[in-house]
Amino acid sequence: MDIHLKFALTILFIGLAGCSTLEVKEAQSITDPITETITSPETSKPPVQMSGVNPPMSIIKGKKKLNLMRILDGGICKNDYQGAKGTFLLYADSNDIERIKKQKGAAIFKTFETKIQEISGAILQTAIENTNLGEDPFSLGADDAQQKLASQLMVNFNDAAAAPVIKFQKETTLTIDITAFQPSLVFFQKGCDESKLDGDSKDIAG
Repeated sequence: MDIHLKFALTILFIGLAGCSTLEVKEAQSITDPITETITSPETSKPPVQMSGVNPPMSIIKGKKKLNLMRILDGGICKNDYQGAKGTFLLYADSNDIERIKKQKGAAIFKTFETKIQEISGAILQTAIENTNLGEDPFSLGADDAQQKLASQLMVNFNDAAAAPVIKFQKETTLTIDITAFQPSLVFFQKGCDESKLDGDSKDIAG
């Protein structure tokens, strides 16, 4: 199948080391968790809030509490007609961060940032490739279609994230989790291009 991947990823809270397929904005260090109000560094943008729901500030992974460290916006055009965009969340263990800073110094986190950027892009690409973005003839309308696609992408995203996250943790000893924020997901079925991934665009599914 001829798939033309057009990938855009903007980081709202941290400038990760860039590569040719990523658009990056400068911001804070990976070692600082997001606290209280979640807002974009651009004052013209509203707080990150979708459908009246904010991302959880922390999650439990195994026996560890992970804090929300980054909020990433990204999207991919699977082909000229289909694609998806949304918000993706990075959580990390603050205790691990402090331990690594003492052992290896804070500079090591620049390397971690680059790896996380690469991992996030690859996970999103795999998840969207594995998601059937075709129109569902059994959906009850645009909202129902979006919900079904969001549920499917969440499963595929988590599946795609499992192995890379485990590998990252073994290599760095930093416990992280990367997940999609389901209320933010928007799908394109009747036309997809890079401008729709970066800017405001209406829901055209269904």
